[in-house]
Amino acid sequence: MGLFILRRLGIMILTALCLTFVVFWLTNLYPNLEKLAKSEGNQRMSDTEVTSWLAERGYAQPLYVKYGEWLGIAPGFTFTDEEGKVTGRCIAPGQAAEDAPNYCGILQGDWGRSTALDDEVSSVIATKLGLTGYLMMWVLIVMVPSSLIIGVLAGMREGSRTDRSLSTLSIITTATPEYVSGVLLITFFASGVGWKIFKGSATKAMEEPNLENFTLPVITISLYGMGYIARMTRASMTEVMTAQYIRTARLKGLGFRTIVMKHALRNALIAPFTVIMLQIPWLLNGVVIVETLFNYKGFGWALVQAAGNNDIELLLGVSVVSVVVVLLTQLISDIGYVFLNPRIRIS
Repeated sequence: MGLFILRRLGIMILTALCLTFVVFWLTNLYPNLEKLAKSEGNQRMSDTEVTSWLAERGYAQPLYVKYGEWLGIAPGFTFTDEEGKVTGRCIAPGQAAEDAPNYCGILQGDWGRSTALDDEVSSVIATKLGLTGYLMMWVLIVMVPSSLIIGVLAGMREGSRTDRSLSTLSIITTATPEYVSGVLLITFFASGVGWKIFKGSATKAMEEPNLENFTLPVITISLYGMGYIARMTRASMTEVMTAQYIRTARLKGLGFRTIVMKHALRNALIAPFTVIMLQIPWLLNGVVIVETLFNYKGFGWALVQAAGNNDIELLLGVSVVSVVVVLLTQLISDIGYVFLNPRIRIS
């Protein structure tokens, strides 16, 4: 198991480097850098002035050099102007060049500064990730038990009226995008058109993170993810209920409830476990629409702000966190699957 984890970690690191390099390359394309120069400097900059501005700040260096600086494995860029003043990536405003560190990248904990939000990227991501993490917690609490119950009930008796009804419900929820269900929920429950049952506000939830304020966004996200998990659980439960050992248990005279609870349920939940783990990266990045719709300024909102304002440092920071979360949940999913399925052995 230890060797398996080490191999997976090695693959994760290599994958993370490849993905972050691709994102770094895309964000450092010249049109993005030109837009950054004009937004930070002057919109009326000439091409020569843009080139000079980029060169003074290290953006004109080769891509692999800039990527090494951003990671923190290459010395930070420095520039000396005509008056002898030294500026650079690792030199803070007002700091002497000789007092500045040589390396200042992701590995050193320096994530850069957000131009759109005028704050350190690490601080912005920590705050926004905490807000989205709390929202995700409520979504998982509602979505996972509900979808598992629906899937198990539908799969226990394939082809029954219960199966058809719950399967139809699952397909409808999965086929309805978040922006549609979110608008409908707002229309019927939060506006004057329908019943004012939910008096909370997702915007207010940033200050008062309780279920009342989270109700509408939690239901919106849960409905979309619930159908997919329920369908996977239903398919797994249906397959288990037709297995040979279940038939043997029935021939021995065991009750249907005993067969389901003691023999079928554990094996039926192995496949949904992987699906549930893969929902976490989707929740982290897929809440963009919901957070924008309900004006909840979490991780997805930060991603929208970074992309809309050409905030390169923030966009890179958000990408790093997203890549790490995806790879970690994949690793946990693989390890959990090995423990849950006794038929799998790692030599």
